[in-house]
Amino acid sequence: QVQLVESGGGWVQAGGSLRLSCVASGFTFSIYTMSWYRQAPGKERELVAAIPSYGGPANYADSVKGRFTISRDNDKNTVYLQMNSLKPEDTAVYYCNVRRSETITWGQGTQVTVSS
Repeated sequence: QVQLVESGGGWVQAGGSLRLSCVASGFTFSIYTMSWYRQAPGKERELVAAIPSYGGPANYADSVKGRFTISRDNDKNTVYLQMNSLKPEDTAVYYCNVRRSETITWGQGTQVTVSS
């Protein structure tokens, strides 16, 4: 069974940092692009960052470039999102995502709240 389990969310003051983790299981993690999305209250879910399976540059939403860094450890089946210089507008539920052919799998999400 394919599973994605996020952790690392929480409450932080503006300017602070958090590191999210997503542990994957049930599929060959190393061969797929992994992504982080977020959804704020009343807004659509949006792509935050994505990292290819091997090498290649990651891509980021313009709103997080220079502040967030996505990385992966294929030995641990884990993808990370390091979030620095957090802003109140980063407040959202953050989801891990993998697309395998026509199947898209989401994690349960982890809440990030940034206070001003």
